[in-house]
Amino acid sequence: MPRNPMLAPLVVDHDPTWHRRGLALADELRSALAPSALRVEHIGSTGIPGMAAKPILDLQVSVHDLDDAARAFDGPLADLGFERSRHRHDHVPAGCDDDPERWTKRLWSRSGRPDEDVNLHVRVLGSPNERLALLFRDWFRVHPEAIPAYARFKSVLADAVDDTGVYTDVKDPVVDLVITVAESWAATTGWTPHA
Repeated sequence: MPRNPMLAPLVVDHDPTWHRRGLALADELRSALAPSALRVEHIGSTGIPGMAAKPILDLQVSVHDLDDAARAFDGPLADLGFERSRHRHDHVPAGCDDDPERWTKRLWSRSGRPDEDVNLHVRVLGSPNERLALLFRDWFRVHPEAIPAYARFKSVLADAVDDTGVYTDVKDPVVDLVITVAESWAATTGWTPHA
């Protein structure tokens, strides 16, 4: 079956401009979403030096309340070209017996601008999904020796599947494995999400 370019995942080599663009966008969002945006951070693979990734910046906004944030953010984000998604839940890691409602979020996306496709994940400050996003990023940042293997896995997977949903479903258990190792590192080092 031929690949559908509209649905097929695309993983590209690391772009050194992602870091600068992520910081600039975080500053822009911090200003546009104040005071409800408690923290704005560049997360995901584009926030990890040397990591291959889908060419979409992932940013995370931490808030006190998702519904209040959604009401406050819809207007300013629309002005910046973002549309809110109906997607409201993150993957709960395998082996975690947590209530899935603790893994809710709000998601806005912006696409169609050259080099500026963005997924904006809004999560509750201190929630497990907010913490996981930061732990994933920070663990890879201090373990660059693990980047080539994970990047290769993503590239091979993107070439093997023709649907972004399937790509995500296959990738999630591998992220769970990374987080298992990262949790041990966090406990040993005293890492906290907002240190």
